Amino acid sequence: MAKAPRAGMVKTRLQPPLGADEAARLNVCFLRDTVENIALVASEGAARGLICYTPIGDEAAFDGLLPEGFALIAQRGDLFGERLLGAAKDILSCGFGAVCLIDSDSPTLPTNALRAAVRELAAPDERVVVGASEDGGYYLIGMKRAEPRVFERIKWSTGTVYEETVERAREAGVELVELPKWYDVDDAATLSMLERELLNGERPPFGTTKGFDAKWTREFLVERVRLVGGVL
Repeated sequence: MAKAPRAGMVKTRLQPPLGADEAARLNVCFLRDTVENIALVASEGAARGLICYTPIGDEAAFDGLLPEGFALIAQRGDLFGERLLGAAKDILSCGFGAVCLIDSDSPTLPTNALRAAVRELAAPDERVVVGASEDGGYYLIGMKRAEPRVFERIKWSTGTVYEETVERAREAGVELVELPKWYDVDDAATLSMLERELLNGERPPFGTTKGFDAKWTREFLVERVRLVGGVL
């Protein structure tokens, strides 16, 4: 799930400490690292990478950013839950046996979390796979059929999204598989956490495994540190 990386339209909660152009460049790095992580899992034969993007008409913003084999699918709907449900329906309608919706704000998401999601969704029973973010949201939700109830009555962009999603899944009687917690980068505090992880090798305090080697994001951070003279 991704927005076209246009200055002033992405990573607005990181402005400041970043300027609009700087935030857009960082967003491009996040996209590159995320799709490379997904492509690594896809190359193992059990998955395929797609970008479900917004806004329609900004397809050219993704030129040169995606690995071979990735396709673009437009988001639809107004509310965020509607967009997630629409993406799940549209992707499953293409003939896939399952879908994982993944944020584009977690460039160091451990590859093994993606592998676990693919593995769990290859099992025979119906289930919903969810990966919690440190801020109370989630970085991934996966399912074999589009289940509207897991996107209903959710207070989006709050610290209760994950908890409410788990509750909706249980209300629907769907088996729930929880992936290890990780984090998305959307404010100064999580940007600092990202810098410590990629520049100093410090695993997040809740991390149980090593994160993905997000080389594009690391190069951006190294250059930023050089320019500003220190780590945030």
